[in-house]
This record gives sequence, C-alpha cells and structure tokens, in this order.
Amino acid sequence: MVLIYDIYAIEVMDSRGNPTVQATVVLSDGAIGEAICPSGASTGKREAVELRDGDKRYGGKGVLKAVENINKIIAPLLDGQNPFDQNNIDKLLQKEDGSKNYENLGANASLAVSMAVARASANSLGIPLYRYLGGANGTTLPVGMFNIINGGEHANNSVDFQEYMIIPTNFENFRESLRAVSEVYNELKKIIDSMGLTTAVGDEGGFAPNLKSNEEPLEIISQAILQAGYKPGVDIFLALDVAASELVDGKNNYSLKSENKILSSKELVDYYKILCDKYPIVSIEDGLSEDDWSGWSYMTEVLGDKIQLVGDDLFVTNEKILKKGIDENIANSILIKPNQIGDLSQTMQTVRLAQRSGYNCVMSHRSGESEDTFIADLAVALNCGQIKTGSTARSDRVAKYNRLLNIEHEMGSLSKYLGEEPFL
Repeated sequence: MVLIYDIYAIEVMDSRGNPTVQATVVLSDGAIGEAICPSGASTGKREAVELRDGDKRYGGKGVLKAVENINKIIAPLLDGQNPFDQNNIDKLLQKEDGSKNYENLGANASLAVSMAVARASANSLGIPLYRYLGGANGTTLPVGMFNIINGGEHANNSVDFQEYMIIPTNFENFRESLRAVSEVYNELKKIIDSMGLTTAVGDEGGFAPNLKSNEEPLEIISQAILQAGYKPGVDIFLALDVAASELVDGKNNYSLKSENKILSSKELVDYYKILCDKYPIVSIEDGLSEDDWSGWSYMTEVLGDKIQLVGDDLFVTNEKILKKGIDENIANSILIKPNQIGDLSQTMQTVRLAQRSGYNCVMSHRSGESEDTFIADLAVALNCGQIKTGSTARSDRVAKYNRLLNIEHEMGSLSKYLGEEPFL
C-alpha cells in the first residue's frame, strides 16, 4: 500500500516578487508532488487566512511561519496516511487547524500541501492530474477570460475597474481561441502605443495605460478586436471584473475617481446596464461589494437574465456563503479560487454545489502567481467550462494556457470546448 513518506516546504517567490509557500510530498513508492500556493491582492475579507510573518523580512510578507507549520506540524500529522484519500487528508488539516478559515496553520500552508498530495498521487498512478481529479468525466476545456487591460488594485493607473477581459467563443477549440486572443492583444498594444500611452503591463499581464474613463478601455478593446479581423459580439465578447469592494467609500457608495463620480448601488448597476447595451459584455465580476447584498439582489434582478454575474469577494469559494446566495437568488456564477478556502476538497465541494444549482463556475488564478499550473488541470477535471488566468503575456499566466494546450492535445477528440454555451 502506498503511503505518505515525507512532506517538506520552502519559501519561494511569486510573480509580484513576494514570498510564497512551496510544498513537496514524497510517497513511499518514490512518487513526488510539488505545489506552490498563489496569493491575492484584491482579497475578500471572508477569505481563508494567508499566514505572513509580519517581521522585517520582505516587508513583513515572509512565509517562514507557514513553512514551519508544514515542516513541524503538518508533516508528522500526515505521515503514513493514504494519499489517495484526499477528503481525509483535507479533513485532518481542517481538524488540526481548529478554526473556520485556517487562521492557525495558514491557508497558504494547507493548500500547498493539499495540492501537492493530489499531484503526488497522480504521479504515483502515472496519470495526468486532470484525470486523477476528474476521472473519465473531466473532458471540458475551459473558455478563457483573458485580462488585457488592468486597473484598480492590479495597476498603478487611472482606471477604476480592475480587469477588462475578452472571451473568445466562436472557435472550435481552445487552441484557436488562444491564437485569436494573442492577435487581439498585439493589436491592442499597437493602439495604445499610437495613443502615446504606456504599454507596460499590470500584475496579470494586461496593459495598464492611463485612460480618460472606465468606458474608454471597452472602446479601444473593441477596436483591437476589429483590427485583428474578428467581430465583437460574434467571435469575441467582453467581460469586466470591477472589484467593487475596493471602490466603496465611507458612506457605502461607490467612488469612481477617474470620472469624479460617487454612485449608489442602484446608480452603479444602471451604469453597467448602459455599458452592456452599448458593448458586447457578457460577464461582470464583483460588480458590487461583498457586503452589499441588497445591491446584488437589484443587480441580479436587472442583469441576471442577460449576462453572467460572478461572485468573487462575495462568495470566496465558500460553500456556506454560496448556499446563502443561491437561496436568496444572488448572482448566477461563482469564481473559484482554491486559496480562498484553503484546501482542495472544500474547493471541489463548492464547485459541485454551484453546478447542481445552475451557477456557472470560473476557475481563477490570483494576482500573485507562479509557474504552477494546478488550476488548469483542476478546471478540466471539474468541467468548470471557464478559466480566468490573465493575459497572453507573463510566463506565470501563459504557463496555465500552455498546460491547457497540452491537455487538449492529450485528449484529442475526447476534449470539448464550450465556446458561447456558458453565456447563452
């Protein structure tokens, strides 16, 4: 019987130049699994706790405490355990931590180990990670939500909304959809350069120019789609991640500094409706703050039967919070970030609840990423149908897309690409 033989962790670097946790799991048959935990910039206050050292190293962002928790607490805890019983592994982690949100071990410690156990198990069996996690049913290549203009917390520019994305739908497979996005991205660079603006990129690889309003990115992205030879609203659609929790002022209104506007929840939703009527927007993520449930109810009533309304900070990949949203008819989609909940099993449980309830699932990276491609396999395994992992620039983002290209190649005719189906 194959058992967990050794677990250890070290401090490594993420894409923003901050430390993060890498865990390694060694099995008794010699199989090894490694995983690196990502880190967010725009984080929901109900997320699982990312344990940081808080001392002088790395400006307080060191993760040696989390590393020590793996080496001294988690490693002995899981020594000799069955690595193929993922649910039991994660329940042992939850019980050892003793809190609701991994505030003791740190979600960066628990998730790194949880993912590494799964990867080691897949390697032990000699099968791809997506096949180990998804079985024979994991065959859906996700439609990408590609972030090509950054704003908000992800860029030091004048744009309030955090992400402007394009979604390629009118394509036969993931490979061709990725090519189209790359072509649009390069046309967008030419447009921004011709405007005399910087083509430097933000945390997730999207361009970060100073533009005049929150609408102007939609205008120039639409122009880039046309210049690349595609039709906006036919071949490629638009999406927003507003990250509205970052826009709330002290009076529970929303401050759009680039436009010198203070809007109520209703006024902001009405603004979205205008944008949706003008541009082929099919998805808005975190259009209102995580605490504005009454506003979310209004937004769902106004836009919920027209576009995808994605809860990120709102749901934080938490099954209980999602259940509340489902019961109250809030949003219609959920962003899935494993480090928001702290282990693989709870992530998968949240996805299953969403899918049973008719909510779309979007697998997602964080702004602080690495070369780790775990979420690409997880998106396929769980048939999420959508993935959000940055632009077609920066190797920490492209690594996930390259992994999906390899998965699509391995699957051959068995793979499915949903195209526009999630948005109908």
